[in-house]
Amino acid sequence: MNPQGERWTAEQVLALAPDAASRTAGGKLATAGPWTATGACARSVWGSCSGSGAEPYRTAVDLDGPAYRCGCPSRKSPCKHVLGLLLRWAGEPDGGGVPEVPEPPEWVRTWLAGRRERAARAGGPEPDATATDGGAPGAGGADPAAARRRAERRAHRIAAGATELEQRLGDLLRQGLATATDGAAGATVWEETAARMVDAQAPGLEARVRELAAARASGPGWPGRLLEECALTHLLDQACLRIDELPEGLAATVRSRVGLTTTTAGLLASGSPVRDRWWVLGRQDSGDGRLTARRVWLRGEHTGRMALLLSYGVAGRAPEPGPPPGLVIDADLVYHPSARPLRAVLGDRYGPPGPPPEGGPPPGVGPAEALAGYGAALRDDPWLDAWPTVLAGVVPIPGPDGWQLADPATGTALPVDPRCPGRTNLWQLTAVSGGEPVTVFGECGHRGFAPVTTWDPLPVPL
Repeated sequence: MNPQGERWTAEQVLALAPDAASRTAGGKLATAGPWTATGACARSVWGSCSGSGAEPYRTAVDLDGPAYRCGCPSRKSPCKHVLGLLLRWAGEPDGGGVPEVPEPPEWVRTWLAGRRERAARAGGPEPDATATDGGAPGAGGADPAAARRRAERRAHRIAAGATELEQRLGDLLRQGLATATDGAAGATVWEETAARMVDAQAPGLEARVRELAAARASGPGWPGRLLEECALTHLLDQACLRIDELPEGLAATVRSRVGLTTTTAGLLASGSPVRDRWWVLGRQDSGDGRLTARRVWLRGEHTGRMALLLSYGVAGRAPEPGPPPGLVIDADLVYHPSARPLRAVLGDRYGPPGPPPEGGPPPGVGPAEALAGYGAALRDDPWLDAWPTVLAGVVPIPGPDGWQLADPATGTALPVDPRCPGRTNLWQLTAVSGGEPVTVFGECGHRGFAPVTTWDPLPVPL
């Protein structure tokens, strides 16, 4: 249900996307240009979007499902037009340019009436073929039996996708890694495999397929990286196919890696809040000009737990601002289910953000402890690329083989992730350090350490 016509946030809309490509494409359609005859009421949102066809695509969303209809030929559900319409409507006080009207047009009323009629004949809410299987904001009023049936259907589709991907991996290893992207034919095979994972409603497996396809072009040493990706994908496939045999924490991790996520509203309604004074360690934005993802990292003053807040912005709208780095907030966090919980949503706050205890940078660890922390997290989540870490007392050192963050007290060092020079101002970090040890927050992973924030004595984004 959609109580009181409550608008969703961009993050809630993007949680419905079947894959990353759909999120990007939907973000590009969240502008006024392609849309005409848009409108919204308490139960639905609709509009017409110009596309490659002769006539605009009529697009509508039943917010009570949610369920979608669109005149485009896409097999994805929801399609990019539905996502673009919802993103245009979501989050803004004025509905993002989608006007509120008392009643939808006739074609929307006919579609909604048909859904209600089918639901009445079935004795409950209609599990529309275009409806999302994962629920959406405010969907708690749906029939539990219908929701269970949808979840079972999606589980079967994901299992079928994992089985097909296992067969593709077996073919690759029998034929040899050199055939991974053997010309146009090899690229087409990977594209088809990725499309099959989209059909299976497993965006996490689709992302793995695209990593495999990109490995051949990743530079010297690509066979080793390809074999590593094959092993991790095989591990995820097998875990997905045997998910009922896994401990609950690991099963939750596998679900999230495959692409089964929990909405913010559902998480806040059913999760267990963790109250602490949360130190805001860093904030970083990334995007393609249309869709911006904002990551904010926190660490509990008393619990010591790390947390990641993720929000999105589209079409010139900034993501949720989030608490500024360097401050401390007294608040509840609710973590997404996982064997090693990290991503969380912000719940109740107990006062405005304040200065950190005793001022200065947060306490940190040395390179050896940082690697041990990443290793401990990796035991719970084998697909984890990196773990948030605060390094204390390290000096940035450039060199011909890459940068390092060295601890002069112990003689140990961590290499800087080689991908960082393109997005991190390492020379700025060197200027802040001045050759002296500094505190640096970032992500420690198998590729090295990716700096995000340092202190001088106030936080300096990198």
